[in-house]
Order: sequence, then C-alpha cells, then structure tokens
Amino acid sequence: MLQQAPDEVQEIIEQGGVVAYPTEAVYGLGCDPDNDVAIGRLLALKKRPWQKGLILVASDYQQLLPYIDESKLNNEQLNKVFGKWPGPFTFIMPIKPGISNLLCGSFNSLAVRVSSHPTIQAVCQKLGKPLVSTSANHAGDPPAMSSEEVIAKFDGEIDALIAGSLGAERKPSTIVDAISGKVLR
Repeated sequence: MLQQAPDEVQEIIEQGGVVAYPTEAVYGLGCDPDNDVAIGRLLALKKRPWQKGLILVASDYQQLLPYIDESKLNNEQLNKVFGKWPGPFTFIMPIKPGISNLLCGSFNSLAVRVSSHPTIQAVCQKLGKPLVSTSANHAGDPPAMSSEEVIAKFDGEIDALIAGSLGAERKPSTIVDAISGKVLR
C-alpha cells in the first residue's frame, strides 16, 4: 500500500483505486463516485451490503450538483444545509435520475457532505469532484482511528493511504434529512 500525500492520489482514484484518508472523526475509505467497479470493490472490502447506500464527501457544494436534485429543496431547507457546511454534517438529499444504485442503495436519496477537513478538501479539489466516503472498517467493526489501524485492517487490499491527523470530532458525522430536518444519526 502506497502512503501518499493528498495531491498524489488523483491518478489512483481516477483509475478505480480505493484510498484511505483521515476525516473529521475517523479514517475513511473512498473511491470515484462515477466508477461502479471501484464502488463495488469498496463495498466488498467493507463487507457492506449495497442496499445501505454510501456518502459522498466534497470540497464544495458545486461538486455535489451532478448527483443531487436541489430543485426538490426549498430555500429554507438549502439555507439550513449551507449553515452547517463545511463541517461534520451529512445531509440526505434527493438524487438526480441515473445515479448508480451502488451510491444510493435502495433509496431515492443520497447522503452528502461538504467536509472541512484539509485532506478531504485537497483530494476533492484535485479530482474536481466528490469522493465516495465510508468509515475504514469492516461492517460492524469499529472504524480505524489511525493510519496504523488502517494498515492492520486493509494492508494489501487498498491502493493508497493518506496518513494525517483526524479532525476534532469524536463521533462520525451527524446525518440529517434535508427535506424533513429529522436527525437520523
């Protein structure tokens, strides 16, 4: 597994690779949201059922627009979202037609977040799009909290590791339904 800087993983991700990186609270695993083979590989690594769906994490809201249908949200709902971003808040939003079921699972919505973490910001800016993002663990296990834990769990299975510091959060992002405002996690 290559240990790389955030600006060095673009090619790996574009070629369908799976990478690990620090987030606001835990280490994450990510890949290209437009590559179903990469998403399938990520789900297999985690032993996660596709029906659960995944999160997209971005450096800015514009990166999410190809995936979400913001026309289904009113100004008040959008302002609540923008008031929490960038930061550790994930919002469930309506999807545009044609979004892969591997991303949205069995739902007609998608979990999205604009991250404040500098590593995620750098990777997404370099890619020019969001990353699929999920905690670095096998389904049901605690998430990796260090690069050493990522290596112990996924050595030989992922394509790159961006070592770095976690953010100040002590729990994974809060998940909120953008339409109803209901907190789901």
